[in-house]
Amino acid sequence: MLMRRPTGNLQLTYQPPYGAIVQESGVQFSVFSRSATAMRLLLYNDVNDLEPAEVIEFDRDTDRWGDVWSLSVSGLKTGQLYHFQASGPWDPARGQRFDSSARLIDPYAQALAGTFQQSTDGVVRPPKCVVVKDDFDWEDDRHLRHDLSESVIYEMHVRGFTKSKTAKVKCPGTYLGVIEKIPYLKDLGVTAVELMPVNEFPILDIYGKPIKNPNYWGYDPMAFFSPHRGYAFDQTPGAQVREFKQMVKALHAAGIEVILDVVFNHTCEGNEMGPTLSFKGLENQVYYLLHEGQHYTNYSGCGNTINGNHPVVREMIFHCLRHWVHNYHVDGFRFDLASILSRDRNGHLVPNPPMVELIAEDPMLADTKVIAEAWDAAGAYQVGSFGGARWAEWNGRYRDDVRGFWRGDGGTLGALATRLAGSSDLYEHAGRPPFCSINFVTSHDGFTMNDLVSYKEKHNQANGEDNRDGDNHNISDNYGVEGPTRKKGVSTIRSRQIRNMLSTLLLSQGVPMLVSGDEIRRTQKGNNNAYCQDNDISWFDWRLVERNQDLLRFVKSLIAFRREQPSVRRLDFLTGQPVDGRLISDMSWYNDQGDPLDWGQHHLSMVAYIAAPSRSEDPSGKGRDLVMMFNSTGEDRHQQLPAIGRGMKWNLFLDTAGDAPNDIFPDLDGPMPPSNRSVEMPCHSMKVYVSGKVAVK
Repeated sequence: MLMRRPTGNLQLTYQPPYGAIVQESGVQFSVFSRSATAMRLLLYNDVNDLEPAEVIEFDRDTDRWGDVWSLSVSGLKTGQLYHFQASGPWDPARGQRFDSSARLIDPYAQALAGTFQQSTDGVVRPPKCVVVKDDFDWEDDRHLRHDLSESVIYEMHVRGFTKSKTAKVKCPGTYLGVIEKIPYLKDLGVTAVELMPVNEFPILDIYGKPIKNPNYWGYDPMAFFSPHRGYAFDQTPGAQVREFKQMVKALHAAGIEVILDVVFNHTCEGNEMGPTLSFKGLENQVYYLLHEGQHYTNYSGCGNTINGNHPVVREMIFHCLRHWVHNYHVDGFRFDLASILSRDRNGHLVPNPPMVELIAEDPMLADTKVIAEAWDAAGAYQVGSFGGARWAEWNGRYRDDVRGFWRGDGGTLGALATRLAGSSDLYEHAGRPPFCSINFVTSHDGFTMNDLVSYKEKHNQANGEDNRDGDNHNISDNYGVEGPTRKKGVSTIRSRQIRNMLSTLLLSQGVPMLVSGDEIRRTQKGNNNAYCQDNDISWFDWRLVERNQDLLRFVKSLIAFRREQPSVRRLDFLTGQPVDGRLISDMSWYNDQGDPLDWGQHHLSMVAYIAAPSRSEDPSGKGRDLVMMFNSTGEDRHQQLPAIGRGMKWNLFLDTAGDAPNDIFPDLDGPMPPSNRSVEMPCHSMKVYVSGKVAVK
């Protein structure tokens, strides 16, 4: 139901039809269960109460409407704590796992309070649900609606961004802590933060004890509609709702969008051995994909798989997305292991999955960005074929090809050129534009940029799994020393390689995603799977802002250039054909001698010429011609500027082998090329020259 509230400027809010709905006289509680034989509402007075203060039985005759159990309780207010409890058949062979003693989290709970409580009677007592009323004053806040093509995304962890003492904030590790660091994000120049999961996930284990390997990343959902209470500074039940909204509002005021990483592929209830916390105890065979009626399929790699294309679950996901968009003003979503949404109720991949299509077509989500991690843990890999033009994708091919080229792997030049030009091989055939490609070299999952050039092998011993966890295929190198070193030659190459990959990322067609801390060489000490490291291994070390200020300046200048230059963020694919009003091609490729490149040769160096867009594409007329020069070999070379640039004024923009501040020239006033147009290219380096203003009709 949609309502307008006279609070500040009028705002559109969204009320899902299930969960706890605040009314004038009390609260209405509604929950779906097809197979339950009885339903109870447990009400608590305090977050620490082991037992409910009151138990209210739903009447099967008057409180059940089809498969929905619903009753109103007068006198209740915002902040009321509750659980559901359901009786029904215990028949695992047929997918039924009702437990009449289980305390169940409302699937539509808008906030949780407390944590799992220690038990002596074997009953699992999960965090309590909180009745929430949407009464936040958004003033004039609205979705920012930045064009995806103009976006620069910054993937970050809410807690890890400010939890370190080095952050020197008043509210470390919280939504409010993020607000304190908005000036840094704004100065960096990113247009959106992509937050690792902020919906509820377990902090302690199901018996109230510390978890051996806690899921610091948050990819272990427990309540999809609820902001994580662990990121709230105020521990009053429901305070996380207010503080999350304060964070979004403040980010929007700074011109920064908020994208949520959502995990609609599994829950923390696990497989047959896992606890009954919510979905299992309400309608197990509906919410999960089951094999032979009883065993949980594991396409997520986390024990179970959400049955996303069942109508009831599909409805829940839609209500959830709308809830975050209209009640929290978030600007988009990144769907973790999104290929699971392409699986039908038998687990088979289908060509036009209804869930994927409905998300793309839902009018209430029309202003949002939708980004897929287009693979899952069961072998599905749909990069380039997920959804349609409405969907963008994490481009895993981009990551691998850029890493391989700069490491010096043979046969990667053509792949690098394709990625630089927007991955037309993946997207053009489906009528999808270049900005459907979310380009990244690193993400939360894997090495940081610093570690990518410092370690050949993963070092995950701190995770307690004998270094068995984490991906073994990292496409990384250490350049002679594993880990930190004082050897100047090794350090020099590492510094160049970081600049090479960041430059490639931020100058490629498509949408760049930068991982929090890569701009200041954050390290995880070789850990490529730090999912359980809620400590200095994962936290942002703010001392590095000063220590690596030259790299930070380099990245800020690159981001500013990208946002200013339409030449590197085209709306359509480059064609190799002449630009309107000019005789030169929009993109052309050359060898070291300045001749057209022979793609049959296994080069590891090349020169790319990108022409400014036509005035129809670039009404501002800000576009410049670019010459990008790449040398990923271990040898110094000379490269010839292509003949088509003769007669134009050129200035060096960046030189990854240059010493700061001569590694980048933000005002585009770097040195001109040699008069003979032969440019020295040190090993493992990249240079970019920028033309003067181009007269394009």
